[in-house]
Amino acid sequence: MSEIDWNARAKNLLRAEMTRKGVSVRDLAEKVGENERSFANKLSRGAFTAAFMLQCLDVIGSRSLQLD
Repeated sequence: MSEIDWNARAKNLLRAEMTRKGVSVRDLAEKVGENERSFANKLSRGAFTAAFMLQCLDVIGSRSLQLD
């Protein structure tokens, strides 16, 4: 896969978990100490570190992921 595909996959995975947990972009941005606009931009690009994704998943209470 190309880098763009991996970014899209990361973005879609995080968005799916947010939806499952009923967490909005605004809520998650606040919980991780980010500005809502910069968080939304980061999420829309899918360009974030694995550490950031783990932080987001931890904050929303995700303990397991379905990757397929």
